[in-house]
Amino acid sequence: MRNSEHKSKIPTNYPLRLADERLPGRIQLRSSFRANFRERIVIGLLIGCTMVTVLIMLTTVLMLLIESSRFFIEPQIDLGQFFTDTRWTIGQSQHELRYGVLPLLTGTLRVAGIGLSFAIPIGIFSAVYLSEYASKETRRVLKPALEILSGIPTVVLGFFAVTLLTPMVLSHWGDFKPFNAMSAGIAVGILCIPLVTSLVEDALQGVPRKLREGAYGMGATSWEVTWRVVLPASVSGIISAILLAVARATGETMIVALAAGSTPTLSLDPRLPSQTMPGFILETIISDSVVPGTTTYHSIYAVAAFLFLLTLVTSLAAEFFRHRFLKIHQ
Repeated sequence: MRNSEHKSKIPTNYPLRLADERLPGRIQLRSSFRANFRERIVIGLLIGCTMVTVLIMLTTVLMLLIESSRFFIEPQIDLGQFFTDTRWTIGQSQHELRYGVLPLLTGTLRVAGIGLSFAIPIGIFSAVYLSEYASKETRRVLKPALEILSGIPTVVLGFFAVTLLTPMVLSHWGDFKPFNAMSAGIAVGILCIPLVTSLVEDALQGVPRKLREGAYGMGATSWEVTWRVVLPASVSGIISAILLAVARATGETMIVALAAGSTPTLSLDPRLPSQTMPGFILETIISDSVVPGTTTYHSIYAVAAFLFLLTLVTSLAAEFFRHRFLKIHQ
């Protein structure tokens, strides 16, 4: 009875007073007007940044359409021959005017295909090891190494392909030209390995832990969990990583300009030179003989518009397959 009487004498706000005495100052809530005003400012800034991005994209597309249309409206240019002719002589002196984009397209796909066939398997296997098998100490060493590899300038990789890959490695495997598609493709693959590894590892890390624990609970081994549970569950992220690698390899400029050569060839032979669309754009735009308003000058934008269209179609196709696989594995 005494204990109950003693407890009843304690004020109900006693703990609150102790908390108030310990705090250096009382917390004051902001008024709803000021909070709403600041929130509107932040939302306005976000909308402004988004509109700037959209404006830049629309301006770039509009510029490509206007400048490339000036190439196709010239009297000596035929749109059908641009997509079907097998020779490209624009930018080459003392040659008949031939403007078939197929040699540039073949060279671009040849170099990108070699690079992706080298980068995608190595990148995926490296990501699987780092995500599922490597210890924390190993990850602490390998992750900075990948970041260093991704920080190598592309011009350095181009010189690496010209001065090391071709004369010291590829020359022992066959009759490779000094500038060839194989060395440029391998250098592009080295450039894409960190990108693929990082994105695929993020996709693997995003798989819920309960899926792994459920598979282990059913008696699955580490190998079965990795290849039958984790990889199928992260297939959408893997497709996104491959998509970005395709865009990176297709749009690479400095490596192909240094190592692939400047001769458009309609061939699948990796030993031959291979001028790509980005390589042609770079080599033509820095040439002293190119005068604004000429056919050669407008051809730069025509090739750039075709490269943009190719990248857009590839992105849309990959996005379609990514959503399709995502629905299947959900």
